[in-house]
Amino acid sequence: MEHLNIELKARTNRQPEIRRWLRENNADFRGLDEQTDTYFQLPEGRGRLKLRQGTIENNLIHYHRSNDPAARASEVCLAPVADPEALLSCLTLALGVLVQVKKRREIYFVDNVKIHLDELDGLGQFVEIEAIAPAPDFSEAKLHGQCAYFMELFQIRPEDILAESYSDLLSQR
Repeated sequence: MEHLNIELKARTNRQPEIRRWLRENNADFRGLDEQTDTYFQLPEGRGRLKLRQGTIENNLIHYHRSNDPAARASEVCLAPVADPEALLSCLTLALGVLVQVKKRREIYFVDNVKIHLDELDGLGQFVEIEAIAPAPDFSEAKLHGQCAYFMELFQIRPEDILAESYSDLLSQR
């Protein structure tokens, strides 16, 4: 399934306050997911391909996104995976593994906005906001507005926003 996201990821030390707001405002809590994202080697310019294996979500995800320290567009193709172990073996043989990212992720939804509270060993705590277009005619401007709303609400400063993905941060270590 292909769709447009406007997303941002930021370092935070405010997870308790964000979590409290989400609970007090009846955000749809989907659970705590222990996730391993395996990124595969792709030719330059072909985007990113990762296999997400979790206790809640198991998906093959291909995306194109710029590395800008702001809310940015991401063209995403997502396919649910019934047998992630078998797919991991095949993709590892065919493409080779670039890096693995292990994280603990609380997953919330507020309408079409997905909010993650992430914790990664050695990297710290993060909040991720994904405004997901619920229909093809949903405007990119509205998605940007939703990200801006939650950025202000959660007191995310521009300097806290990451340009890189978790995989980039781990590869730089």
